[in-house]
Amino acid sequence: MRNLKRSACLLAVMAMFLLNPFVSNAQGDKKSAAILDAMSSKYQKIKSFKALFTYISKGEKPLKGEATVKGTKFRLKMAGQEIFNDGKLMATYIKETNEVNLQDFDPAAGGDLDPTKIYTAYKKGFKSAFVKEKQEAGKALEVVELTSTNKNSQVNKVQIEVNKADKSISSWKIFQKNGQEVTYKVDQFVPDVNVADNFFAFNAKQYPGVEVVDLR
Repeated sequence: MRNLKRSACLLAVMAMFLLNPFVSNAQGDKKSAAILDAMSSKYQKIKSFKALFTYISKGEKPLKGEATVKGTKFRLKMAGQEIFNDGKLMATYIKETNEVNLQDFDPAAGGDLDPTKIYTAYKKGFKSAFVKEKQEAGKALEVVELTSTNKNSQVNKVQIEVNKADKSISSWKIFQKNGQEVTYKVDQFVPDVNVADNFFAFNAKQYPGVEVVDLR
């Protein structure tokens, strides 16, 4: 469950990064800034999205996941578990035991991975650099690296692969200073999905006999 919650936080970070414009006056070379500006111009018009993805944590087997995001709200399915986050309450449902853990959502607990502060973090806390262009599955991908300039940051760098043709994100990899590496590969992306706010709130009535563990 810890890995799922961690992945949820990392996913929220990228969601906030996508749904807010990248600031071109952040430190970095002109080519990387141009790529990020073009990518951001595409995504900042999106109010919500649904994505199918592959989550790869260093040393572990790849996992398939599904995420629906709307602003700071998200719902994540992965590895037999599901996280509901309506921006205030986080509910983690475990299918195998029919149990849900409830806790207040504290974005500050994420430190550098705080989704409510990612806009500021990427504006002031990272330096961008163009790494290379590569071919993958017949597509040209531009690789940009964001390196943390904050000595107290948990994150060392973030590597983003952007489709050169349509400026969509193909994957991103987060390198943490403790040696952990997490990669997200986007398998399918559906923008501007029509989803109500209550979709992100856990409804016990939809899970008969569920055991509720309130950790608040």
